[in-house]
This record gives sequence, C-alpha cells and structure tokens, in this order.
Amino acid sequence: MIDCFIPLVSEEDFSAIQHELEQCALVNHIYPISIDEPQSSATIKWIGETTQADYTLLYTKGSPLKLGLFALERMCQIAEDNHAGMVYADHYQLKGGKQIAAPVIDYQSGALRDDFDFGSVMLFNTTALKAATQRMDADYTYAGLYDLRLKVSQTEKLVHINEYFYTEVETDVRKSGEKQFDYVDPRNRNRQIEMEQACTEHLKAIGGYLAPNFTAIDFDQDVFEYEASVIIPVRNRIRTIRDAIRSVLMQQCDFKFNLIVIDNHSTDGTTEAIDEFKEDERLIHIIPNRNDLGIGGCWNVGVHHAKCGKFAIQLDSDDVYKDEHTLSTMVKAFYEQQCAMVVGTYMMTDFEMNMLPPGIIDHREWTPDNGRNNALRINGLGAPRAFYTPLLRQIKVPNTSYGEDYALGLRFSRHYQIGRVYDVVYLCRRWEGNSDAALDIAKINANNLYKDSIRTWELEARIQWNKEQQA
Repeated sequence: MIDCFIPLVSEEDFSAIQHELEQCALVNHIYPISIDEPQSSATIKWIGETTQADYTLLYTKGSPLKLGLFALERMCQIAEDNHAGMVYADHYQLKGGKQIAAPVIDYQSGALRDDFDFGSVMLFNTTALKAATQRMDADYTYAGLYDLRLKVSQTEKLVHINEYFYTEVETDVRKSGEKQFDYVDPRNRNRQIEMEQACTEHLKAIGGYLAPNFTAIDFDQDVFEYEASVIIPVRNRIRTIRDAIRSVLMQQCDFKFNLIVIDNHSTDGTTEAIDEFKEDERLIHIIPNRNDLGIGGCWNVGVHHAKCGKFAIQLDSDDVYKDEHTLSTMVKAFYEQQCAMVVGTYMMTDFEMNMLPPGIIDHREWTPDNGRNNALRINGLGAPRAFYTPLLRQIKVPNTSYGEDYALGLRFSRHYQIGRVYDVVYLCRRWEGNSDAALDIAKINANNLYKDSIRTWELEARIQWNKEQQA
C-alpha cells in the first residue's frame, strides 16, 4: 500500500531507515532521494511519476527513524477513513540522547507559512499527490514540496493525527528565539522569493489574491493636537524601560509629538523608573484600571487616549529607536507614500546594542504590488510599526500579547497601502529577558496556531471581498 521516498544522506543511515520501514508489511518500495535538491519541483514531480502504491510516504530527514507500533497501518487507516489528501502526526524527538514529545498542530486554510511543521513523516494519498504534481507548472529549487502541499490542500484535506507515531533525531537544538528570524536571513533570500511565488499562485487559485488596488487615505479627516504619539506598553522591564523612554524623548522633529507609556501594573520598579521622567510634559504615564489587558489591550488604551496623535508609532519596552531621526522618518513616510500604515527596518542587537546575526532585517520581500499577499505567508512584518490613528481606532488592536501587530498588518493591508522605510530606524535587543527567547513546544504551538488562525480569518475575508467585487 505504501511507496516510500527517503533522502540519501549516507548509505548507513539510509540502510537503517530502510530496515525500519521494511518491518511494516504495507511497505511496497523504498526509493532514495538525492539530497542535492530534495525539495525541488523536479524531485517532487519525479516522486509523482514514480510512486505506484495507494499511499506515498515522504520522509524529509536523512537521520535514523523509529516507527511506533503499527504506526503506518494507523496512518493509512485514518487517511482512508477521512478521505485525506495527506496525513501527518505527533511524534517524539531525540535531542542530546533524550526523548521529548513533539506535538504538532492542526492544518487550516490560513496555515500558509512555508515553515509549517508537519513533522518529518508525511503520508500522501497517491492519487491526490499525482493530481497535484500534474498541476505544478513552476520549476522551483526550494519550493517544490511547499508547492505540492498547497496544491494538495486546494482539493483535499490535510489531517493532523494527534497520536505519537515515530521518533526522529533532531539536530537543530537552538532556542526558539534563535530560530525566529531564519526566514528573514539574507542568505535565504532566493528561497524566500520562490516561496512567495508559490504562495501567490496558490492565492490566485483559491480566490484570495488581492490586486494592487488600494483605498486612498485622507489625512485631514480629524484634528489632532499632536502629529505623532509613540506607544510603549510595558510590564516589568526595569532593565530596559529607561533606555526606551530616552530614545523617544531625544527625537528631533519639526512637529509636536508625545510618548504614551501604558504601564500594565508592573511590580519590579518599572513604574518608579517611568516616573523619573515625569517632569517632561511629553510623557503620559497610564496605569490602566483593568487587569485583563495584553499588549494589544494596552495599545487600545493608548490609541484611544485623548492626547494620542495623528500617527501612533510602536516601540517595545525592550528596544530603542536608532537615533533622533526615527520619528520624523516614519511620519514623513505616511505622506510621501500615501499609506495607512508604515513599517520600518530594524537591526538585531544584544543587550549592549552590538549587532547580532542576521543583522539588518529590512523585509525587502514586501513590495507595493504583492506585499499584502506575501504577508499571509511570512510570520511578521518588521519594526517599528506605525498606524494612522483614525483607522486604528476603527479596527481596534486584538487584546493579545502575541501576534497583535501581525493581525493589524493583515487587516490594514486588505484595503490600504502599507508604506516601507528601508533605512535602519530601530534596534531590536535580544536578551534572556525577551518574552520569546526560549519557548517550550506548547507555547510555540499556541503562538503558531493563533497566527495561523489570524491568517485563516483574513484569507476568508479576502476571498469573500473578492466575490463581492466580482458580483
């Protein structure tokens, strides 16, 4: 019932994997995959042409694999019962000789990020796989497997089996905060270009693509005392809040601005540190009456404050503006690019503000024509983010402490142009106190599930909007 395709990293490892698979009576043939271009379109099309069994198993690692008892039988059974185009499962990983649980999450229509974790064992219905490969027109070096699963998902279900079916060796032992920026590493630029192309074609196929037609912005619809407000939500950042505040108050602008700090009931001295700057009338220090606010909720408090300016500009309490020109640069971009939101460029630094790899994060994949489509694939938009306040007050910020900025970027970009600043205007400090420095698998999955949900909601809204425009 199953033809298997395994990367040929070494003869020894391939033989070990082959032996493991042959213990299952359902396995028909086992084919080696060249590791030169294992996820290329050519390789995926070859698999589609070669496989003949009812199901096709693709193992994406070359390291040893240990199957659970009757694992493949169970995967085939669920695939058949659910008429699934592909099934994948929870599993275990061996890290440093220790076996740990590695659960994955359910696939949904908005799970468009190319790094969605299916685990290393994917079992395809061969009929669905062949049909998908026959619709693959592009010749990708890196995005072939991504293109395949997008095309399978257009007509079939991708089913997550939340049972533990195998154990794989995990060689990437970096912490979550160290993996977080792989997708914007300049060394991966060619790969990202291909992924964007594959995602864009998928959006066109399912009716979720947005052409570069944008709603115009009227910057004079309201009167504001201040041209700009910097918004800093903070809780227990005694080590960094002073630096953040100073980087705002040092800004040199030819317009009136202020700083709104929403102090979410800090208990470590942050409140007192903020009060050290109370002599500066530009600082507005707010301690909310509510106790149910996340970062997004704190943003709502700041944005709806009577003293909030025409443009609301983000600064995380861990970070600082690069120099005294950041604020004027961001505000200028609104007028020059006629946009409802602006995203800047930042540099990764350590706590002492020395540059860290991958260095400058400019998100140059965001193009005026296709940025809002590609935004459904990538995991973030960049920093700092700045918003036209009247629209932000209408849309509201999700009351979460993760993904709220990404949700806003998707929502704004559905109708409005998002401007870009490609000069470094922001320093993103990475240190052990960052909230995403070292997350466990449960928290990583929860974060990814939420962002995938955001994408799903936005994708469905875009599909519906396109239908209404065509009616």
